[in-house]
Amino acid sequence: MTEASTLPTYELDDGIAVITMDDGKANAFGNDVLETLEGLLDRVEADGARALVLVGRDGKFSAGFNLKEMTAGVEAMRALVVRGAKWWLRLYGLGVPTVAACTGHALAGGAITLMACDVSIGADVPAKIGLTEVAIGMPLPVFAIEFARERLTKTSFVPSTLHATVYDPAGAAEVGYLDRVVPPESLLDEAMTEARRLAEFRTGAYARTKTNARTAMISACLAGLEADMASVDGPTP
Repeated sequence: MTEASTLPTYELDDGIAVITMDDGKANAFGNDVLETLEGLLDRVEADGARALVLVGRDGKFSAGFNLKEMTAGVEAMRALVVRGAKWWLRLYGLGVPTVAACTGHALAGGAITLMACDVSIGADVPAKIGLTEVAIGMPLPVFAIEFARERLTKTSFVPSTLHATVYDPAGAAEVGYLDRVVPPESLLDEAMTEARRLAEFRTGAYARTKTNARTAMISACLAGLEADMASVDGPTP
């Protein structure tokens, strides 16, 4: 189990919810982290937050799933990916504006997190951003492909999915993982400013528009999620 002090934390700053991921390492998504993140989205909704900012630790936003849990067995791997997918899809459909503050490396599940947020702002630091699954012998699940199809540029779709292309922050902004890149010292301020700007929209109008735009994709991914993962055996050479 991850120590409580390394699990994602939550604060409400004048109506803006801030979830901080900092496990002191790679900010990997394991079952305990996902359980915490599920509960924190509950808090965002219960608190009536006007927007959400999701921020990583310096230099590392997230490297994706917890490798130890991913290699514990096929069924454990499938269950973990399904759990992660449900959280990302919930984040994608969340009824308030969501802003990612990408502090550094964002690979695999980290890159999906960027695509699941409405706006993603990256720090101008040496970092790798992208979907690396094919490079480690694991097929991209349907939900990840659909995130890429919706959020990345058309010309970068094949390189980003089939070819597991990894980008630096500037390149990630060109293809759609990030919306813009800013100096690292101003990243959190920029993310909070963007969240406050978006929070000025009427919540009902924003939520309904997001629902209209994304429900079809979210519903389709959820409907086929279990079947899709039942055919995946995990990373292979």
